[in-house]
Amino acid sequence: MNENYLWDRSGPPDPEIERLERLLAPLAHGGSPVIAMPAPRPRPWRAMAAIAAVVLLALAIPRTPISRPGGVTGWEIASVDGSARLGSEDARKWMPLRSGQALRTAGDSELTLEDNDVGRLDLGPNSEMRAHDGRLELHRGRLHAFIWAPPRKFVVDTPSSRAVDLGCEYTLDVSPAGDGLLRVSMGWVAFEFDGHEAFIPAGARCITRKRTGPGIPYYEDAPAPLIDGVASIERGDLSALPLVLAAARTRDGLTLWHLLTRVSPQDRGAVYDRFAQLIPLPAGVSRDGAIAHDRDTIDRLWDALDLENTGWWRGWERHWSK
Repeated sequence: MNENYLWDRSGPPDPEIERLERLLAPLAHGGSPVIAMPAPRPRPWRAMAAIAAVVLLALAIPRTPISRPGGVTGWEIASVDGSARLGSEDARKWMPLRSGQALRTAGDSELTLEDNDVGRLDLGPNSEMRAHDGRLELHRGRLHAFIWAPPRKFVVDTPSSRAVDLGCEYTLDVSPAGDGLLRVSMGWVAFEFDGHEAFIPAGARCITRKRTGPGIPYYEDAPAPLIDGVASIERGDLSALPLVLAAARTRDGLTLWHLLTRVSPQDRGAVYDRFAQLIPLPAGVSRDGAIAHDRDTIDRLWDALDLENTGWWRGWERHWSK
């Protein structure tokens, strides 16, 4: 066999090669034999580059954390007026709230929630809250609560304070900035934030601020100079203290007691003296003890207000401050 014929057909043909060419002629294309070449195998570095590109693309796609609601709480929607959303669904009557699930009302809507063992809640327009086992979170808006559960069973957390029900009816407003206003119409509410506390009885209100927690409670019918003076003191203007002391009535011993626990030692003497002018003091209570912020003295001064004794509310304090 002439090898030149195999390469460029320049040599004399070999009979066996000619026979094979005739057999393969039907497969020829354009008059030339078709030689099937094996497909090139992908090079390893190209495969690795493709995998790396897929990984980078996946990392570049924004991902939203998946939040799965927990178990069913005792709260369910009793009525809906306007548009509201529970999680990703339109809120409807008798829908149960799950732990961690967001409930939002629009600007034209209100809804009512009920828990047979706890009470009834009215959620106002432009409000957002979440239910958890044993407590609620009010992020913004208005919540009106009427609670028939035992004291301290109903707890509402806000961006600036924790409100602990002590058997009551109240309205709690939370601004988009996280500040709040609590108004109590029946019973008691305890406000707490980072060890800062306030006790608000029926007929009183208390402002709470995101960075400093609960302010100084005062009765809604308090004299205007006292209300304005409290606002100034909470802004850090202690020059308003004499105005508050002068305007205080016997009923405003509530405000003076909270002032006694907030002002500096050099101002406690003046607050104590005005308190003693308005409220009959129990035997054995001393001015020095009040100035030193002695716990027993402060508790006995509270008892002198004849609102509730300290043993009653200290028990709740120990429970919800844990």
